[in-house]
Amino acid sequence: LSLRTVNSSRSAFASFLFAPLFFQRYEAGGPQPDRELLRCKVLMKSFLGVFRSLPSLEKTVGKCLILLKPRASRLVVQLHCKYGVTKTHNLAFQECERLQAVFDTQRCASSLRAPARVLAEAVVHFPQTLAEVTLGAGPGGKISLQNYVEDEAELSKTMVTELQLAEDEFQTVAVAPGSRITFCLKEFRGLLTFAEASNLPLTIHYDVPGRPVVFTLDDTVLEVHLVLATLSDPERGSRPPTANGVSHLPAPSDDFADDLESYMIAMETSAYEEGSGMPPSPTFPLRTPRPAESDPEEEEEEEGAVPGTPPHKK
Repeated sequence: LSLRTVNSSRSAFASFLFAPLFFQRYEAGGPQPDRELLRCKVLMKSFLGVFRSLPSLEKTVGKCLILLKPRASRLVVQLHCKYGVTKTHNLAFQECERLQAVFDTQRCASSLRAPARVLAEAVVHFPQTLAEVTLGAGPGGKISLQNYVEDEAELSKTMVTELQLAEDEFQTVAVAPGSRITFCLKEFRGLLTFAEASNLPLTIHYDVPGRPVVFTLDDTVLEVHLVLATLSDPERGSRPPTANGVSHLPAPSDDFADDLESYMIAMETSAYEEGSGMPPSPTFPLRTPRPAESDPEEEEEEEGAVPGTPPHKK
């Protein structure tokens, strides 16, 4: 059973793959002749509403039964509670194409592996309102986590929080010296919560800034991938992108609002023209230098100039 999703800005992709042994009982419906396995999509808000208040569900629900009814276009979720109470949720779904981001973690230049608890205790020092965090490899093999500060911000008026983790805090460390990437902290927190509850170590694969960072959780019955966009480095804007399995495009137009599969394929396999340089990240667009402000008096004079007259002498 696979669960895949992508956010509205197409900057984050998550994939959860459950083996049959993960469930107490798993019965896969046989595919119809000349037809592939059923793939469908449901509204995320409706699906998550079934499992709201997890602490309460753990105390009252004995088992959960998930049924897929293709003919009725319904995804049925039954919660068998105490005292013989059964809650049934019928969710409408639509058939869709396969949603998959193509990436190759073996071609990433840097990788880290650490217990989820270590990283969860590190990010707890950052405020909940923080949007981006920077992960970097420092001297002496230390790994740093720092809140991202924009170039335009005044450092004297900005609070900077930085944590450094020793190399022995990680299970494996293979990073490029001086490498740094910036990504969204909200999605990272969510994955750490799941990894800590599952008691699974987290592996981080990343390359140069502007290339995606891949977080993975591996187990005998569970496989999780989270792909996040990273902030592009303006200094590398004129350099060709390094080899990797995922490519980034700017945020899609409104025509791509419902066509997730088309955009994911375009994001993964697009080729760039020569001299175009690295495209901006879909989450963090590149900041271009502002043009020099013109004198407002000159603009007024030019607007009021009579056509055919020579320009004013400066």
